[in-house]
Amino acid sequence: MTNLRRALVSILIGMTLAVSPFVSAAHAQQSGKKAFTFHGKVEKVDAKDKTLTVNGEKVDGWMGAMTMVYGVDKDDVLKQVKSGDQITAKVYEGDFKTLYEVKIDPPKPGAKK
Repeated sequence: MTNLRRALVSILIGMTLAVSPFVSAAHAQQSGKKAFTFHGKVEKVDAKDKTLTVNGEKVDGWMGAMTMVYGVDKDDVLKQVKSGDQITAKVYEGDFKTLYEVKIDPPKPGAKK
């Protein structure tokens, strides 16, 4: 019986380690870290890798202006956002990989994409 218990504990530990990257992304959002508003222009949508390449504006206290690849907190965003869209999202202190609550900004009158 002890070998069976060890095997079950090993399986549970393995499953926990496999899920931990997903839990840590969600945890960063809810752990009381400082939130910032992010603005940028989408340059590429990669549905396969579940990422957006965004030319982001400077966010004081978080990151300078730069083009970078980001994951998103909700996969359905990848079906809505297109290259050229201006977006607004939330980002969190210490998390430079994920955009949360991504919204497409309405086009400004007379502006080109």
